[in-house]
Amino acid sequence: MQRRKLDALIATHWPDTVIATTTDLAVKGLSDRVLTLGVRSGTLIRLRRGAYIRTRDWRQQKPWEQELLRIQAHHSNVSRRSVYSHASAARLHGCSPWDVGSSVHVTMPFSPAQASSGGDVTAHGGLLEPSEMVELQASWPRPVRVTSLERTLVDCARTMDLERAVIIADQALRRGANQLLLQAYVDSGRITRGVRRVRRVLEAMDARSESVGETRTRILLNRLGIRGAVLQLDVDTPLGRYRGDFGWKDQRVILEFDGRAKYFEYAPTNEVIFNERRREKALVDSGWEVVRIEWEQLSRPWEVERRLKAALERKPYERRKPAVPLLGSNGTAG
Repeated sequence: MQRRKLDALIATHWPDTVIATTTDLAVKGLSDRVLTLGVRSGTLIRLRRGAYIRTRDWRQQKPWEQELLRIQAHHSNVSRRSVYSHASAARLHGCSPWDVGSSVHVTMPFSPAQASSGGDVTAHGGLLEPSEMVELQASWPRPVRVTSLERTLVDCARTMDLERAVIIADQALRRGANQLLLQAYVDSGRITRGVRRVRRVLEAMDARSESVGETRTRILLNRLGIRGAVLQLDVDTPLGRYRGDFGWKDQRVILEFDGRAKYFEYAPTNEVIFNERRREKALVDSGWEVVRIEWEQLSRPWEVERRLKAALERKPYERRKPAVPLLGSNGTAG
């Protein structure tokens, strides 16, 4: 079959969903042969056995949306009502795990044979209490069963390293995770493995960190032994209140994590940068120093340590204004 005819056939008969199962597609008249040709030609992507998506639809999704589609693909063609857990539950609760892989995590009341779960699935064995499971009304054909927000946080804390677990814990707190229930997991003795990891995460989590980058920065500061930072520090300037991600009042130093979302998702880029730089200039004019770090620098801790310690050790009268031109509202230097 010619590529043009194949693409037209798939486009005409594709159901009104992003993910489609072989059953859905057969009803629409798309046979297994057509699906195989579609995958070979690059028109379709087989996310897992029995679940397909058009390549153009897949490419339009952001990375975190693609991970949710992987879970949806699993959910669309499993007969049993799986309970999603760990990183998958975190995603379904609205959290944004970092660097945890694309595997779909499910918890079952028995020790599952990993080979029978599929190569895209990580299956965990364990009994869940009714209070540890919730149903979410996702925009899918049927509700999704996931571990509760608290149980999800605990499972991630037990199985991930500190940094990745705290990233999820910070977000779970902002989404309403009950700290008394979290502590009860530790005190009750229900956790038989990984209890020390859970304690460390509960001690390290902080809802004031508002992004993955801020959480990673906070953990890095702790690892470097740089203490005393106030999170989300408010400083009054002649242009209004400036809130810094991290601040040291006595040393008059602000540390800002610069994430792309900070500039590109909420307002026109030129306007956001212009207002940010105006506030920063007013802050510097008031005797403060602003240190900015970006995502890549979190992997170069020695660089962050050098720059930040130099700023913290500098006396106020030694500070010099940064040689950064103030951008006008049209994005040009003014």
